Order: sequence, then C-alpha cells, then structure tokens
Amino acid sequence: MSENLFQENNTNTTPDSGEEIKKDFKGLLGNAQKFLFELLEIRSNTDPIATKESIIADIPFKGHTSWILICSIFIASVGLNANSTAVVIGAMLISPLMGPILGMGLSLAINDIDMLRRSLKNFTVMVVLSVLTAFLFFYLFPLRDESSELLARTAPDIRDVLIAFFGGLALVIARAKKGTIASVIFGVAIATALMPPLCTVGFGLAIGKPLYALGAMYLFTINTIFIGLATFLVVKYLRFPMVRYANSKRRRFIARIASLVGLAVMIPAGITFYDVLQESLFRKQAQEFLADTIEIYEFEGSGRYENDLTDLHFDKKYGSYIEVAILGTEEVPENIVNTWRNRKNSYTRLIDTELRVLQGGRDDSQQKFDYVNELYESKKAELLTKEERIRVLEEEVANLGRYASQSIPFKEITAEAKVNYEHVIGIGFSNRIQTDFNKTDTTALFEVKFKDGLSQNEGQAQMDKISDWLKVRLKDSTIQVRKVE
Repeated sequence: MSENLFQENNTNTTPDSGEEIKKDFKGLLGNAQKFLFELLEIRSNTDPIATKESIIADIPFKGHTSWILICSIFIASVGLNANSTAVVIGAMLISPLMGPILGMGLSLAINDIDMLRRSLKNFTVMVVLSVLTAFLFFYLFPLRDESSELLARTAPDIRDVLIAFFGGLALVIARAKKGTIASVIFGVAIATALMPPLCTVGFGLAIGKPLYALGAMYLFTINTIFIGLATFLVVKYLRFPMVRYANSKRRRFIARIASLVGLAVMIPAGITFYDVLQESLFRKQAQEFLADTIEIYEFEGSGRYENDLTDLHFDKKYGSYIEVAILGTEEVPENIVNTWRNRKNSYTRLIDTELRVLQGGRDDSQQKFDYVNELYESKKAELLTKEERIRVLEEEVANLGRYASQSIPFKEITAEAKVNYEHVIGIGFSNRIQTDFNKTDTTALFEVKFKDGLSQNEGQAQMDKISDWLKVRLKDSTIQVRKVE
C-alpha cells in the first residue's frame, strides 16, 4: 500500500515540476528580453527637432567655416608630408567636412529636397576647395616625400568600409541623443578620416601620379557614401518626422525623388562594399598562398624572395595577377615554379590569377636582370620605413659583386689566356669593393699564377701584357691584375 501511495504522489508531482520549469524559463527569457530592450533602446531619449537643427546648422559653408576648412587642409597636408600621425589627427578634429554629409543623409531620410540641394552644393564646394588647396601646397612645397601616411590612403579595403559605416552610425546616434556626446563626435572624425584622403588626392595630382589621386578619392567616396547611408538608416529607425508639403502632388513627387536618390546612393554603396570585399578576400588568400609556398622556399645560394616587391593586382575585368621578384644570382627551378602554380589553383579565389615570377639570376639574362632592377626602383618608394629601405639597399650593394660576375665571360677569357700566354697556369676572378671614405667603388680583380722558374722581369712583362689585354678585351680601364704565388 505504501508503494502505491509513493507511485501516486510521484505521478502527481511530475507535471507540476515540468510546468514550473517552463514558467521559470519563460520568465528568464522575458527578463533577458526586457533587459536588452532597455539596454539598446534609443528612441525614447532622442530629440529629433534639436538633432535636425544641429545638423542643418553645420551644412552652410561660408565665412568662418571656409577658413577653418582651409586651415585644416594645410595642417593635414603638412602632417602627411612630415609623416606625423598626431598632426593628421589634429587636422581631422577641426575639419568641417562632416556637416554636408550628414545633411545629405538626413534630407533623404525625411524627404527634404531643399536641404539635399544645399548639402550637395556645399559638399561639392568643400571637396573642390580641399583638393585645390592641397594641390597648391604640394606643388609649391619643395619637400614631397611619399610618406607612409600618404601611401596608406591610396589603397582602401574592406576595413575602410566598415569603419565608415559604423563610424557614421555612432555619429548620428550621438547627435540624436539629448545632450550630444562630444567625445563620440571627435572619435568619429578621427576614425573616418575624411580630410587626409582629399589631401592625398591633391598630392597625387601635384607629383603627376593620378593613380594615387584615384585611390585616395575612392577612399573618400567610400567614407562619404557609408556615412551618409548610416545617417539615412538611423534617421529612418528613429522615425524623424517627414517634411510635409501643402501640395499633395508635389509631396508625392518629392517623396519619389528622395526615394530614387536614396536608392541611387545605396546601390553604389552596395556595389562598392561588394567590390572591396572581393578584393580583400583575394588579397587574404594571396598572402596565405605566398606564406605557404614562396616565403618558405629555401635558397641554396645567394637568392632571396623580397616581399616588399610583391605586387598583388586584383582586376575582375582584365584578370588578376600575383607578381613576385626573386633577387640574387640563384634561379628557382622551373619545376618548383610549376608546383607553386598548381598549389595556387587550390585557392578558390586564385584559380584564374596569373602567377608571375621575375628572376634576375640567369647568367644569359641581362635584360631580365635590368628589368628586376627597374622593378625595384619603381617599388622602393612603397617601403613603409626608412630603416627598411636602408636594409634593402645594403643587401643590394653587397650583391653587386655577384651580379657583376655575370657580365664577365670568364670561360672565354681563360680559354684565350691559355692559348696566348703559355707561362700562365691559372687565373682567378673576383670583384673588389674599396672605399676612400668619400665613395665606394667595385672593381674587377684578376689573379694570375705563372709557372715556376719565370724571372721577375719576365713575370712583370707578362703581367703588363695581360693587364693591357684584359682592359681592351673587356672595355674596362679599371680592371686590376695581380700575381699570385
């Protein structure tokens, strides 16, 4: 009987326990949902009227604002020229470029075509004035080094898109809050970096490198579009009141125009994001491919792979390629290069990419050696630090002797000497680097060994004849000849 009671009690309590667990779980989910809503909810603490007024106040470009812009352009240009990050940050803090961009995003979101017109006009004037001022500065200023701060603004990637979009979100949310958060505005001004790309556009035009200007303008366009897009989305989410027109037909017309303009902005934004994402993924796989193949290749002699001369070129229309340079006298075997090409095809984004391996170590390839040198000269400005440039140049000087040996037809010289000089039993050749502490020279040195029994006068006469012959034969008056025992 006690056993039956136990079973009865057990059957009665089990459903109650299950219901209690469900209730506790639902309560936990409800509390978590409530907590997250209170944590992330921003509509209740938004002041649409004050936000709109503050953004509209920053749109006009005249008087004080124009002079502030000119000063910030000069400061940014000097900072980029001097490779000073601190000075560039200071220029970004005082730049008024953000005002018209926010105005464009806000006007599209609230259907205000007049505000959009004013924002576009002031934005265009600001951009033209910024580029023109930067161009005049770099054109007239005598020091125009291609610093790392400048070069960093010529090749945007997916990170710049993300920075611009989330920076724009933070900025509009901060502007919409009752009691604007000034520190957020300053931080976004630094993160999105609108001024430095425009200065870099002027720099590229001033030194005659339009690709620099195009890359920097591309970065500025990315920042502008995604800050405007973030503004549009936040204002729509916060449900700012739409502009009303007395004429219903005009209201519908303006709404359609604003919608079309908003769509026209979002479409290139999406295309830009996709293109930059594709290039970023291509570069990531290319770096992985290089790390798994070429960078770990062990050279037996004086050859080396120089990462700073690698060119990763992404082009969907005309074809992408990876170009690497092998410096030194050693040549990578063709079967190894073919192995690298086969390995490349295992990366999904590199299948149609061409692998170009430039080598300067072939004895009969003076033309290719010259081409590698030209490649180095064209790429050395892209080295990010002076220390890196010095290291590469020192290695090149140390290898000059090896390269020079390739231009000496040593086998032919020794064969002719054996026929013409019967007392010679051996010839050696090397390059000699010497300096008088003012300049460093590399000269060709031949060492000649004679048969035993040759008198000193006869030996000296033979040395003079061989020296004259080598200078005429090789067309080099600096050649030195030395007798060895």
